[in-house]
Amino acid sequence: MDFTFLAENLTNPALLFFLLGIFAVQVKSDLQIPPTSSKFISLYLLFSIGFKGGQELAHSHLDLSILWSLLFGVFLAVSVPIYSFFILKKKVGIANAGAIAAAYGSVSAVTFVTAISFLDMHQVHYGGHMVAVMALMEAPSIIVGVLLMALLGKNASAVPLKEVVRHSVTNGSVLLILGSLLIGFIASDKQAEGIAPFTTDIFKGFLAVFLLDMGITSGKKLKSFMENGWFVLLFALIVPLVNGCLIAILSENITPEAGDRFLFAILAASASYIAVPAAMRLAAPEANEGLYLPMALAITFPFNITLGMPIYWHLITG
Repeated sequence: MDFTFLAENLTNPALLFFLLGIFAVQVKSDLQIPPTSSKFISLYLLFSIGFKGGQELAHSHLDLSILWSLLFGVFLAVSVPIYSFFILKKKVGIANAGAIAAAYGSVSAVTFVTAISFLDMHQVHYGGHMVAVMALMEAPSIIVGVLLMALLGKNASAVPLKEVVRHSVTNGSVLLILGSLLIGFIASDKQAEGIAPFTTDIFKGFLAVFLLDMGITSGKKLKSFMENGWFVLLFALIVPLVNGCLIAILSENITPEAGDRFLFAILAASASYIAVPAAMRLAAPEANEGLYLPMALAITFPFNITLGMPIYWHLITG
């Protein structure tokens, strides 16, 4: 592995702000990002990455390779929850296994945005259609998780599957990134230039502030998470690593582009802590949010943006 690359990633300002957030909690600082500001920043990041992805997609030639990429993303969103569920169910119960499986089959938009920022910084090309891949991976994993709970659980949720599907698709993060992708695809180059200072120039600054807030949130949940034992900690580290490494290698059969393969690895390795918790509150209220949310946010997320990204990139380019 290129340790220069690793050191560069570990000294990335965005990552350091995330660590600062965790440190602030540990020293009992009153540092916090107002909830309304945090929500605005998260909306901005999704809007920006979706719009830029739509612009990239508009300049791409829609061919069979893009279709295969979309289908591959959906395949990951369906297969990862299935095998994750059967690894988890004996240890954490049916409801928790379904919720965790859905989270790890789904994706983290912020991890994806961080990966995009990394590729932009190193001037590595990636296809705009990868934003569409990310958006398509949200709903299938949630549906699979709920189906597994319904089929194998004794106290399955009474919420109709149709309502779960509707909530998955209309979830704010999914709807915004899909809508921004479409708007970016429709807008002309001249129209896109008019908002470029908003979608491009201030992106990294907002990402740093958002990761500071994520660090504060993660720091507050670490203690309660550790009370659940070593199994969930190992799962939150090993499964994403295996997924990311495996897809970093196998994705060569889908696309030759190093940037696209890197994003596929990140999508396979990341876990949702926005869309899935929102859906599970509706579909599986009996699942322990204090378990699956810290796994995704406090363990898998920082692992991916510190050690995971250099490992996946090395497998692709090494």
